[in-house]
Amino acid sequence: MLRIVPVYPELLSIYADRGNVRVLAQRARWRGIDVEVTPLALGEDLDPARADAILIGGGQDRDQALVADALIAQTPALRSAIADGVPLLAVCGGFQLLGHRYVDQSGAETPGTGLVDLETVAGRHRLIGNVVVDVALGGATHQMVGFENHAGRTTLGSDVKALGRVRVGRGNNGDGFAEGCRVDRVIGTYVHGPLLPKNPWLADQILAWACEHRGLSAVLDPLDDRLEMAAVTTAIEVARAQQR
Repeated sequence: MLRIVPVYPELLSIYADRGNVRVLAQRARWRGIDVEVTPLALGEDLDPARADAILIGGGQDRDQALVADALIAQTPALRSAIADGVPLLAVCGGFQLLGHRYVDQSGAETPGTGLVDLETVAGRHRLIGNVVVDVALGGATHQMVGFENHAGRTTLGSDVKALGRVRVGRGNNGDGFAEGCRVDRVIGTYVHGPLLPKNPWLADQILAWACEHRGLSAVLDPLDDRLEMAAVTTAIEVARAQQR
């Protein structure tokens, strides 16, 4: 049984981030893999032994502030899961909470988990629009597509690599260069949409890691992704047209 754990989905699921959970579970089921989705509710403790994939979605500033202390309390369990090979996907607000702190436009500071060496300070203007990002993962280079909408400007530590290079969009801090972060099986990104329905290759990479953690085969049977890839092609065309 593969166990997927969305963290605080009642508060951290802006821009349909629940779709990431649904896609991960469905792509497993299409391959005959039994899946159990066990959301972590506010006030509950994470059992790292009962997680094969962990997903943290995005939220408004107020929602991030509400969950910050609770999430920080789960940091030892999260570290244990990560050290054991459990993949973790964190989107937008979840990405920011991976770091040391988030400072909003008023100067108020929300502490983060410190799981990844990064920090975020809100800028004066939001970065909004379609994105296309080159991502090297699993021995291949993919084009990640989606939508960004964030005021945060995220700075990565010197030893933290970006998830990918921006081709269309603004990225982590508005310079149009680096997007997201990756540390082993921990992935952070500002890309919504939701992310995984638009990027099945990324869903399958996370799923393969989760299967490996559970002791299942990490070699996944291929699926018919012609519709998904047609949607990706259209998304890239729209993003590039808007950039002109």
